[in-house]
Amino acid sequence: MSKVKAIFSEERNPRGIPKAPFIANVDEYMAGSESDVESTLRAFQDAIAKYRYMEANLTQKRASLEEKIPDIRKTLDVVEYLQERREGKSKSSDDNDEDDLDDPEEEDSSSPQPITTTYELNDTLYAEAQLEESDSVYLWLGANVMLSYKLPEALSLLNTRLDSAEQNLNHTIEDLEFLREQLTIMEVNTARVYNWDVKQRREKRVAEESGMD
Repeated sequence: MSKVKAIFSEERNPRGIPKAPFIANVDEYMAGSESDVESTLRAFQDAIAKYRYMEANLTQKRASLEEKIPDIRKTLDVVEYLQERREGKSKSSDDNDEDDLDDPEEEDSSSPQPITTTYELNDTLYAEAQLEESDSVYLWLGANVMLSYKLPEALSLLNTRLDSAEQNLNHTIEDLEFLREQLTIMEVNTARVYNWDVKQRREKRVAEESGMD
């Protein structure tokens, strides 16, 4: 029974995707593989199919991250605004407390004012709302889970999630580039073995015809 050499190299990229070795010497590779050309080419096609499957999954993951990252940034901007507004109110309140020592009848201008904003009801419908001053926000965590966080905790969580998503996106892009390189190598290997087989068959046929003469 023919035995095909291991297609994937022991070398892997940082996320564990195996590297495809380039076959520089087809004669040497086929001579030591104890396999026929058909089995070797079939193994190459299986390897290409596995690489394409990983490529499809990573392409989908990249699209998901590229959609999620702007949403995280938008949410982070809102929470940062609320935190800065609250810190500004606190500072203003402290200043007014000092002024009140001189003029206790002066009206407190630091009383919380509602925030007028526009929020999305669906993809094409928006409504105006007034938000009362608050030191906490509700964040979606996925899987229909929403939790309440104090503003500093929400900022920390969102920054962590943004950093993680951006790092995952960079790794995904690197992996896709790596996979495309491996696919090219395997396609070249396939063509080289196929052409080698065509040449071997031609030489064998010529030798047989010469023997008959």
